[in-house]
Amino acid sequence: MDRIYLSPPHLSGGELPLVQEAFDSNWIAPLGPHVTAFEQEMSEVVGIEHATALSSGTAALHLALIVLGVQAGDEVWCSTLTFAASANAIRYVGATPVFVDASASTWCLDPELLAEGLEAAAARGKLPKAVIVVDLYGQCADYDPIVAACDRYGVAVIEDAAESLGASYRDRAAGALGQMSVLSFNGNKIITTSGGGMLLSRNKLHTSEALFLATQARDPVPHYEHSRVGYNYRMSNVLAAIGRGQLRVLPARVAARRQNFAWYYEALRSVPSLEFMPNAAYGSSNRWLTCLTFDPGELGFSPARAVQHFETANIEVRRVWKPMHLQPVYRECRTLGGAVAEGLFARGLCLPSGSSLTESDRTRVLDTFRALLTDVV
Repeated sequence: MDRIYLSPPHLSGGELPLVQEAFDSNWIAPLGPHVTAFEQEMSEVVGIEHATALSSGTAALHLALIVLGVQAGDEVWCSTLTFAASANAIRYVGATPVFVDASASTWCLDPELLAEGLEAAAARGKLPKAVIVVDLYGQCADYDPIVAACDRYGVAVIEDAAESLGASYRDRAAGALGQMSVLSFNGNKIITTSGGGMLLSRNKLHTSEALFLATQARDPVPHYEHSRVGYNYRMSNVLAAIGRGQLRVLPARVAARRQNFAWYYEALRSVPSLEFMPNAAYGSSNRWLTCLTFDPGELGFSPARAVQHFETANIEVRRVWKPMHLQPVYRECRTLGGAVAEGLFARGLCLPSGSSLTESDRTRVLDTFRALLTDVV
């Protein structure tokens, strides 16, 4: 049987004419008309004025921290329930990560825990320079109280919207909710450029500084002169052409992911102890991945056992992110809370959720799940 992947790329065919245009014009380097157009079009979709297309979402996080002046000795607080890239960028600038637990009602960063932590940090005179808030599995965090708490103490908010393009928070789009925001176009994301990312901000100085740093920080003189350390982080014109084609089908990709969730929900909601990742009342998730939790004691198998079982059927499922504060590389870092994220990791599973998933694919996933339930009865 063909493999069913967790979240594979899904090309529309509309990308090809744009890529051909890049080849015909010989604009294949890390600049060109498609890069500029992709930045403008994404700005319009997200509703934020300025954007810089980059080689990855991780590069965007790295540059966001540099632009904010984060350096060695500073703390940067970060959602603990996330992919490692969110935390790794903090180490790139020599700062110290402090991890914040998730809220059980959203799986995203807990606003109350953050506010309490900031109050305590202010009292001891050691506030973070920034907070990286992760929109998890396509759902935006609760930004109003998060931003209010950070504004109270002058702490910058970076929105890690790598997984949430196409989602919304109240009347705003994901990617427009922090002082700066980060998008990812990795191969498993809701739209892809094969590899790429973007940094967005309402402050043109932010994205202009990021652009300067992303192009090796070359000073504006006729010869090659550098007064600062720069990076090779710019997106190529070819990849931007792919991104433009993908962006045109974003609404359809979101609709397909939400349809996957609705189908799984109807098929599995009666399973004892099984609960799906909640949709927060303040917004609409893009359902990048359909995630669920269950009681291993009641169902008779663990998430790790489920992953192994699905693999025998050539189906890729994945456990919920292992919290950063449990990762060996970050085990010495301070954490605010942690029990909620640990519980979600212990009980959580992500099902195949690609926008190209067929009804036959979903049925095969469901049959495999039911076989696992039968095996342990």
